[in-house]
Amino acid sequence: MDAHETTRQSLPPFHLAIPVGDIADARRFYGQTLGFGQGRSAERWTDWDVEGHQVVTHQVDAYSAPVAGHNHVDGHEVPVPHFGLVLSVERFQELAAQLEAAGTDFVIDPYVRFEGEPGEQWTMFFLDPSGNALEFKAFRDPSMLFAV
Repeated sequence: MDAHETTRQSLPPFHLAIPVGDIADARRFYGQTLGFGQGRSAERWTDWDVEGHQVVTHQVDAYSAPVAGHNHVDGHEVPVPHFGLVLSVERFQELAAQLEAAGTDFVIDPYVRFEGEPGEQWTMFFLDPSGNALEFKAFRDPSMLFAV
């Protein structure tokens, strides 16, 4: 069993349902661009296996994610709200390369944040086709996730 499998089994999966303006666009983005496994679906919704967690995209006609605001963090404007996962460094780098190859327009390009400080992390932000902001990050030392 690899470290990824161990983590998946040791944490309860979360469930998150998000609105999207076009379910076909969401299926292409989450399924092809991000490479997440598709679970159950119907005409207007789809379940996604997001590294063992359940994210459901629900079509809401003419939806475009509102930008509540931005928070200035480490010299960047972080979009709020956003969601995502904490990955292994290797998985983060794989996903960043996959997104770059797909021509993803990053809100914040992949980089190392808080370098040399507690909580040093790789991070990247991008939007799905409906404007929902996603952040994926990684810590070389996972015990630093809640470091102060």
